[in-house]
Amino acid sequence: MKTLPRLAALMLPLLLAASLGHGAERETALFVEPPGLEPDIRFWMQIYTEVDSQSGLLHDYRNVHVVYGEIDLPRNLSAKAEERYLEKKKDHYRKILKTLATGKREKLGPEEKRVLALFPQGVSSQELKAHAKRIRFQQGQADRFLAGLVRSGAYADHIQEILGEMGLPPQLAALPHVESSYSPEAYSRIGAAGLWQFTRATGRRFMRVDQIVDERRDPYKSTAAAARLLAQNLRVTGSWPLAITAYNHGASGMRRASRKLGHRDIEKIIREYKSRRFGFASRNFYVEFIAASRIAENPEAFFGPFSMDPPTQFETVALPFYISVEAMSQVLDLELESLKAANPSLLSPVWNGQKRIPRGFEFKVPVALLKRPLSASIATLPRHELFTAQTRDSFHIVRRGETLSAIAQRYRVPVRALASLNDLRNRNRIRVGQKLRLPIEHASAGATPGELVISVPEDGLYTVRRGDNLTLIALRFGVDDEELVRVNGIRDRHRINAGQVLRLPGFAPTKASPTDPGTRASTKRSPLPGAKATKTAAPSSPPPNLRADPSDYLVAGNETIKVQFGETLGHYAEWLDIRAQELRTLNSLSFGEALPIHSRLRLNFKRVSPSLFERQRIDYHLDIQEQFFSAREIVGTQTHKLRRGDSIWVLAHQQFKVPLWLLQQYNPDVDFETAPAGTSIVAPLLKKHAPPVSP
Repeated sequence: MKTLPRLAALMLPLLLAASLGHGAERETALFVEPPGLEPDIRFWMQIYTEVDSQSGLLHDYRNVHVVYGEIDLPRNLSAKAEERYLEKKKDHYRKILKTLATGKREKLGPEEKRVLALFPQGVSSQELKAHAKRIRFQQGQADRFLAGLVRSGAYADHIQEILGEMGLPPQLAALPHVESSYSPEAYSRIGAAGLWQFTRATGRRFMRVDQIVDERRDPYKSTAAAARLLAQNLRVTGSWPLAITAYNHGASGMRRASRKLGHRDIEKIIREYKSRRFGFASRNFYVEFIAASRIAENPEAFFGPFSMDPPTQFETVALPFYISVEAMSQVLDLELESLKAANPSLLSPVWNGQKRIPRGFEFKVPVALLKRPLSASIATLPRHELFTAQTRDSFHIVRRGETLSAIAQRYRVPVRALASLNDLRNRNRIRVGQKLRLPIEHASAGATPGELVISVPEDGLYTVRRGDNLTLIALRFGVDDEELVRVNGIRDRHRINAGQVLRLPGFAPTKASPTDPGTRASTKRSPLPGAKATKTAAPSSPPPNLRADPSDYLVAGNETIKVQFGETLGHYAEWLDIRAQELRTLNSLSFGEALPIHSRLRLNFKRVSPSLFERQRIDYHLDIQEQFFSAREIVGTQTHKLRRGDSIWVLAHQQFKVPLWLLQQYNPDVDFETAPAGTSIVAPLLKKHAPPVSP
């Protein structure tokens, strides 16, 4: 196994005055480090500083500090071969644990003695048997963490400046070590991108994210967005440990955990909270953050001397027109690669000439590369190079990981039309860099203003709605209707039911990129709970696209829900596939009686499962939020004290200019119907940005 030198400092909490790598002091008063979590913190410090990415530890899933062994990963193995290799290693320890679970304590071999010593004296056979089912592999990160420390020098000053301006603790600068190893180019398995690993929908709340500009990839823009999200998490969870965990698990999830256990004690939540959505990554996220912040305090104690990348000084100009990158390259006398490195949020369509740099885009050039001020160079651009509108789409260059179905869905064209136009005999064989012609009548990407776009979940599953048919669904997502029938094993294409879950062809989950620093496990996926009635339930997983939304959309154990803004009995009846009158009777509601926001409503799950109901409900709110944030972003907050006679509706729509559901998200504990004068409420400040394509 390749490891970095073990140091005694690893086994002790680092309580020395620290630098966080950049001269900031770690605040243990805000980010508590309970003694009970110390073994977990040490485990992640070992992963981050001793074990490289070609190695790993076999450990217990729930008690990560119980480490059975260290393993070197053979090079050049396929994913399946590597999984088989790890399964053999796990089986070795499973057999030992099962042997010990029989009660055997005498005549033990060296390995059996070593494994037994990992547990408290008197450990029961039942406990050992449970541990045998929870062996997990964690890949090392030491080489990636060191590379992240080197990269962090380029962004450290900016991050500390943003955190300082917003009054946030400097220790938050350790989060990108956990999320991306400080790589702006990182992409995760669920489509999170950039230094701070925003999912597309969450990123859209605070940045511009479309097919031309993705500011998640901009380390400076995304830092400001992350600061706003973290500040919002703190407001709605009430403590930094919960706010940090909410960055991974979602604000609603942490509020639910705190409410269920009746406290905000992070150690007890990590140890005791049970939820099908609170998995390994969420349970370990806070201790990973503490481990990373300790290392970042004094990194040379773990890695020896090293040099950080220096920060780059940029000159920035907000462009007053649309312009091609070729024209910018010529007027600045700089290679496209240099401009691309300085402006990572501009996507491929701009660099390959399909699209122009958008008007209003803050274009950056390193000062060291400029022969004269950037504004002076831009002023010399010929008039014929300046445009008032964006170019329309006529071609698409295939990128790594794309499928024909995904491309058709993006431009909202039928797969069959795209295949026919490009003479594609085999729809499953397109190559990276291939240039596809788009149908002229569909040559404007994106939806028309006000048109609702149904987003495709990252797992490629769609829940059939009332009035849907296969042709409609295929057109909506740009997939082939025959493929839709084949993939879902549908015998009668004219018989699909509301609530039925369909898999969309071409939307298989993507593999993690080499830059993804996330955990790596070879355990097989456990069976998911199905529907308890006639309808098929979709897999239950965390809703990553609603992590910034603190609203509770889940069904409680007593089959009740909390009513949220924008919901009606009609919605619930549709998602439950029953009549609204049945819900009125169940809840003793008279016809036309209003549903108070945040009141609890009892539901009837005779036709669909709670998990399927949750998916439909979340999809509904996700559609609303994605449509709203497709043209707006949150740039800050303002505080207002309610006065006598204030109307929340008037405040939201006329003063704050935000929808009521968003205002409620920023004030989840305020009852807008009964809040007295003097109550302080927080409202987000919004900025509109230009649409990605010309009208």
